[in-house]
Amino acid sequence: MAIAKNTICLWYEKDAEAAAQFYADIFPDSSVRAVHHAPSDYPSGKAGDVLTVDFTVLGIPCLGLNGGDTFKHSEAFSFQVSTEDQDETDRYWDALVSNGGEESVCGWCKDRWGISWQITPRILTEAIAAGGAGAKRAFDAMLEMKKIDIATIELALRGDRSKAET
Repeated sequence: MAIAKNTICLWYEKDAEAAAQFYADIFPDSSVRAVHHAPSDYPSGKAGDVLTVDFTVLGIPCLGLNGGDTFKHSEAFSFQVSTEDQDETDRYWDALVSNGGEESVCGWCKDRWGISWQITPRILTEAIAAGGAGAKRAFDAMLEMKKIDIATIELALRGDRSKAET
């Protein structure tokens, strides 16, 4: 198995394998590649415990480390997932939040392990990158949301002040 030159290491208290499998079940181009067991006792575990898990999330190589409760996740690191439509946005958001995660604002949420995710429809990213009045309206609309509603972003881009049907 080839080792990636750069791998994201995510620290888990004890559930790296469950988290990796959860991501593999939700996202395409995601899988659990290998599970490694500790060869001897270590500060937060025993010989034979799952120590690390090699996995991919949307093609990004990751290493889950079961390191105990010393470090916690924060919003300073997040996965940003670009979505094409509302169904894809809803599917990822709902999977992350409904399984013990929590909603935040502006398309951000956390999974049950505290990893932050930005579920961001492509239309929102493109609107903000385009600049101008439409970008401001789309950005202002986003600031009022938790999960991003594409229909509302589209209305904002057009300058329509009515609420999208949800």
